[in-house]
Amino acid sequence: MHTPITITDEDKAFYEENGYWVSPKILSDDQLAALREHHAAVVAAQYETGQVPPGRIGYTPGPIDSLVKIDYAYWADSTIAKLVLNPTIGQAAAELAGVDGIRLWHDQLLHKPPQAGKQANAVGWHQDYHYWQCSTATNMLTAWVALVDVDEENGCVEMVPGSHKWGLLPESDFFAQDLDELQKKIEDVSGKPFETVPMRLPAGSFSVHHCLTIHGSRPNRSADPRVSMVVHMMPDGAKYQAGTPADPHYNVRLLSGNDGDYFAGPSFPVIYGAQRNPWAVGG
Repeated sequence: MHTPITITDEDKAFYEENGYWVSPKILSDDQLAALREHHAAVVAAQYETGQVPPGRIGYTPGPIDSLVKIDYAYWADSTIAKLVLNPTIGQAAAELAGVDGIRLWHDQLLHKPPQAGKQANAVGWHQDYHYWQCSTATNMLTAWVALVDVDEENGCVEMVPGSHKWGLLPESDFFAQDLDELQKKIEDVSGKPFETVPMRLPAGSFSVHHCLTIHGSRPNRSADPRVSMVVHMMPDGAKYQAGTPADPHYNVRLLSGNDGDYFAGPSFPVIYGAQRNPWAVGG
């Protein structure tokens, strides 16, 4: 799945100013068809590797009537793993962030069913770092990979340009369904009114955003599910920061370390960079 792309100086300047960037298509139609098949299998709790993802929200046997979010889905399926560890995604993240190496923080599988007749399935405005304060790296990134075409109709991600420069805000709620109310809370605490920009993506492309960029998505008003994979990443060299509200994060359990220990080793593989020993950090 590795398709090297060119990140221009203009791309880097845009990311630095706005806190997000959109890629060209990097996946073929055949690759997308396979990924959708394996994505559906993981949603249906069919785990090719036999490993059960530890983070699964929004699924009960039978028809899917709310947002399905599965963290660490790549543990369960080798095809999903090839996408999550795709060096092209890591390359884009490294060059946009201006770092030499990128490691996986964790992945996230998302299945947003059509809204009609089902529970609300918006994703509230939030900053990813709100949930990741156990990491010392405040320049972590997320790649959101579209496995189908996404736009406003099926609830594409929406970004708040420049919000990564506002610092970490106290109001973040991935699961909030009243987006207008949450926006008002964020505007009140930040002192900055905002408008969002929709990430309209063709299947096979991805967006990248800074961990402090405010983003979310509205309900899926289309007739079909919106399916995607999310790759959360950190610069090589990030360390565990104990005593934050994010101490319960599953990654802390994977680390089993002490304050100041590196997030390294097989649980945090290098996606892009020269490292071959998974425990090695830096150059």
